[in-house]
Amino acid sequence: SCRPCGRPELIPEINSDKKQLCFEWGPGEMLVCETLFGSTEGKEKRPDCPYVYVVRKDLDIYSQTLRKLFNESHGIFVGLQKDEKEKLGKSRTAQLVRVSKNYRSVIRASMEDSHQLASNVCFPQVSTLSAMELIWNLCEIMFIEAAPAGSLLRHLLDWVRLHVCDVDNMLCDVLRSESPAKHKNFWDLTILVLQGRMDEARQLLSKEANTNPTSVGMCKILDELMKKMPVLCPSNTQTLTEMELKWQHWHEACERFLKDGTFASNPHMETLCKILVGDESAILEKKDLMTNWYHFLVTRLLYCHPTVKHVELHLYAQSSMDLFLGAESSPEPLDIILLAAFELDIHQVIKECSIALSNWWFVAHLTDLLDHCNLLQSHNLYFGSNMREYLLLEYASGLFSHHSLWQLAVDYFDHCPEFGRAYLEHHIERIPLDTEHKALKILRICEQRMMTEQVRSICKIMAMKAVRNNRLGSALSWSIRAKDAAFATLISDRFLKEYCERGSFSDLDLIDNLGPSMLLSDRLTFLGKYREFHRMYGEKRFCAAAKLLLTLMTARIAPCSFWMTLLTDALPLLEQKEVIFSAEQTYELMKCLEDVMAAESKNQKLQEDDAETMKVEMLRIGLARNLARAIVKEGTLEES
Repeated sequence: SCRPCGRPELIPEINSDKKQLCFEWGPGEMLVCETLFGSTEGKEKRPDCPYVYVVRKDLDIYSQTLRKLFNESHGIFVGLQKDEKEKLGKSRTAQLVRVSKNYRSVIRASMEDSHQLASNVCFPQVSTLSAMELIWNLCEIMFIEAAPAGSLLRHLLDWVRLHVCDVDNMLCDVLRSESPAKHKNFWDLTILVLQGRMDEARQLLSKEANTNPTSVGMCKILDELMKKMPVLCPSNTQTLTEMELKWQHWHEACERFLKDGTFASNPHMETLCKILVGDESAILEKKDLMTNWYHFLVTRLLYCHPTVKHVELHLYAQSSMDLFLGAESSPEPLDIILLAAFELDIHQVIKECSIALSNWWFVAHLTDLLDHCNLLQSHNLYFGSNMREYLLLEYASGLFSHHSLWQLAVDYFDHCPEFGRAYLEHHIERIPLDTEHKALKILRICEQRMMTEQVRSICKIMAMKAVRNNRLGSALSWSIRAKDAAFATLISDRFLKEYCERGSFSDLDLIDNLGPSMLLSDRLTFLGKYREFHRMYGEKRFCAAAKLLLTLMTARIAPCSFWMTLLTDALPLLEQKEVIFSAEQTYELMKCLEDVMAAESKNQKLQEDDAETMKVEMLRIGLARNLARAIVKEGTLEES
């Protein structure tokens, strides 16, 4: 099997000699493979019984620390996409650099969280996060900020200082000792010079002058050289040419002291002066202090090429790595990534990060940011989508396999104009609808994006669940939301059946407030109107109730099995002191009764049911009596 980053994962206990399931897609973006791996007890009882080995996609989404990284970076991503008023020139660059720093601060916060957990499980994550921040910081310098000559070196020095953390601890230990100049690590102050931290190096050098009177003169000269080292600061107005001239004069002064043998009696100070003049052999002697080749590269640039431009870095990066690592050592994945960044090969950086890192978070967000810098416009992938969209789709797809992070993925899909909607439709249909609250959340997402088919599908699933749990009100609500006429009809029939059995309706609030939704199906219309009839009757609005009841019967929208119930509901109105039904309405009721009897006589229901026969006789008597009363009343009215 292969992880998303391309690194193989070894499946234990694969039995290639026997026919077996091999790989199949399982739920939640994972693969399952049939193996012989299992407990010892299981193997003894059933030696040929296969076990399923699960290969999850994007395991990092289950890490507590990385989940925090995913959540917090989501807001930065969305904010960047919504910033439609894109600025121009320096202001735009400054804006993108701020976004980049925000991403880095989130990475560093996750690193601190991992340290605090103090668990062996977290150590690989700390290492990964540290590498991610190191790479991102360099990409920020090389691609996003693209600092000019002079400023570039200052940024690279800050980059090295930030990621070589033991120096400050060492400095504190030396200064806190009773006699700093006699501390075993005192001359490790060379690392300060290697990092261009001249003020701190001079502070330590003063301790040597105070302790050893014979070295006062040498310390004073070396201190003066360090003090006068030309540095291009943001506040300076000097040009690069002026900077180069000053640096040349300073460099020549350092060389003169070396040739004169000024520091010959003190090897440590002589080494420091050799570093100042850019002696590569002297710098390499201190490789144990630098620990990595890119620190060596920045030191070379500081003392040999202080006005280097970022487009020239590739001239020194490869040779620095070769010199530092030597012929016997091969570069690590991190070395390859950093070298590609120094060579300004964006696509190689993204490719190598995709291979080396264990999740898609880094490459997805870095590529998106670089795309906003207009650095990836010319690079489209052969299968249609551009690199930015492809990586965002992969990252968001991984989030969808998590029970809560899937909500973040929606926004990532929203900002993938070519395939984002198709991916969202595909993944959102596969989210388990565990609760009604979760279903409503997913439904809102679909409705906001006019995803009609997904809305209908979710509502149908929830309606079926409600029916199985005998929650008819909820089922009807979901079916109305799905605009599913057939299912609404089915549930309406269940409501009517329940009424026939119990003599009352459940979920009255829902039925009373159907509104225009009752027009979804004839049966639902009947249910709503029939409930309205009962409400009118309860309010003693007998004439209106009688008119509505007759309409329901003559419209033929009630199920045949319910006709007798409607006629029975007319009995109390027929027995009122006041004549409710007119002669014409009574004739219509009589016709309805005859139709019911004709329909039921075919299956001989009346002959077998004495109660139904009695009910028919009572209806006939009531209708006949009401007809007589209505005729008399209407005749009297005509005469008057």
